[in-house]
Amino acid sequence: MRKPIEKPKSLGTATVFINARLIDPASNRDEPGGLLVKDGMIADLGAHLRRNAPEGANVIDCKGNVLAPGLIDAQVFTGEPGYEHRETLKTASHAAAAGGVTTIVVMPDTNPVIDQVALVDFIQRRARDNALVHVQTMAAMTKGLQGEEMTEIGLLKRAGAIGFSNGKSSVINTRVMRNVLSYAKDFNALVVHHTEDPYLSSGSMNSGEVASRLGLPGISKIAETIMLERDVRLVEMTGGRYHAATISCQESLDVVKNAKAKMLPVSCGVSINHLTLNENDIGPYRTFFKMRPPLRKEEDRVAMVQAVANGDIDVIVSSHDPQDADTKRRPFAEAADGAVGLETLLSAALRLVHSGDMTLSAMLKALTINPARLLGLHSGRLAKGSIADLVLFDPGEPWVVNKDLLRSRSKNTPFDEAKMQGRVLRTMVAGQTVYEYAGVERT
Repeated sequence: MRKPIEKPKSLGTATVFINARLIDPASNRDEPGGLLVKDGMIADLGAHLRRNAPEGANVIDCKGNVLAPGLIDAQVFTGEPGYEHRETLKTASHAAAAGGVTTIVVMPDTNPVIDQVALVDFIQRRARDNALVHVQTMAAMTKGLQGEEMTEIGLLKRAGAIGFSNGKSSVINTRVMRNVLSYAKDFNALVVHHTEDPYLSSGSMNSGEVASRLGLPGISKIAETIMLERDVRLVEMTGGRYHAATISCQESLDVVKNAKAKMLPVSCGVSINHLTLNENDIGPYRTFFKMRPPLRKEEDRVAMVQAVANGDIDVIVSSHDPQDADTKRRPFAEAADGAVGLETLLSAALRLVHSGDMTLSAMLKALTINPARLLGLHSGRLAKGSIADLVLFDPGEPWVVNKDLLRSRSKNTPFDEAKMQGRVLRTMVAGQTVYEYAGVERT
């Protein structure tokens, strides 16, 4: 656990949230109450604090809004080091704070790749000096993300790497992937893999009628499922802990469910984009909707939503992937993949709650305690003695996304001009406010 952040202004020795709706998926708590923060930790919570504030405490009246654990985003691509023109740890952390995200897990797709102890240390030092939120590092599982030579998993984990990934590319060499899982098991390290066979995924959007109508080369779902099936076989052989980073279709979900039925150490995530958007949103070649994996058919989106609601999918991520204008303002087939999503993560997820597709607790579970348990973090819950990483939000307040007002350095959001219902009012990290909505956004 990182030391409490010192840069944001202090609210005093103690802060109490009163008149809140406390939601904590870890303990199935959903009740009116209050919460006391002292020395960066949760000192007390419950119904007895709903309207009663300890003497001398700084009081925050939640006015019936939701107070929940701060969100944990387990897949965030940033540009630092090497691509700071797209995003830095500082700008990503500001976007995260505005979105109620108190912990981001940064991926190793940088220049140079995060595949050495010195680079893990670099990220930690830069985060300490510049970030408003907690920053955890996902180190590379192969050197240079080339998929041919395994990194020093033990040393990287000891240096602070929270897991191991090959970023946006899959490890094609089955022998290498087997070795990664075997060595990771020895260190109880988590392997996070992007499942996509590159020989079957040379297109630019989901294969099917829409792609044919637009005249674009398609990517079949089998490219994802085949790689996932292979990985599950290797998990069965090695016993290594495995997480499929972002699945996107019913067929992949079936593979994960079968693996879990066998009690294999397998989990999976889904991006908020694949829960709230589908291939039809691409419309007239809108490149902000070009992603990896590609947006799928509506029936696949519905299957992903249902799987989060019933717990078959463990984690929701923003898959925040900033791209500059030059790489997006191109013909669709030539444009870069990726979309920013930190600042809109919670509001977009609330669409699923307002539509009645899942409960607020189920949605928050996939954004708080589930990623915390998966990654071995001591956050993601409301409990006495836990770190005071909190988000206060109004689930009903309407607003319209304006990409030019986003705090991310890049503006490639698929939700530009989208109507949202639900806004973050305050974000607290280690007991200190790092974001507060003032009622009007900056211009």
